[in-house]
Amino acid sequence: MAVVPGGDAHAAAVNQIAATAPATRLAAVTPSDSNVDLTDIPRALFVGVAGNIALVGRDDTGNTGTVLAVTAGQLIPVMVRRVLATGTTATGIVALY
Repeated sequence: MAVVPGGDAHAAAVNQIAATAPATRLAAVTPSDSNVDLTDIPRALFVGVAGNIALVGRDDTGNTGTVLAVTAGQLIPVMVRRVLATGTTATGIVALY
């Protein structure tokens, strides 16, 4: 169990388990260029149909997306705050929480 300096060992253990546990909730993601973040930060994204996906990571500064080429059925283990419409051609995107 990781102990966070100056932190609570139990909280650190819970966070470590939560980061590696299976998703407990799914939600379809509609890419958007509006300046609105996803309601919650997903632990990963699933892509149903291949293409490109433009993402803004949880801790990224600014609102410029990083474009990734993805395959059908790919799981992207990254925490994002936005999926942008511009640059995204992949469809069937599902957030895993």
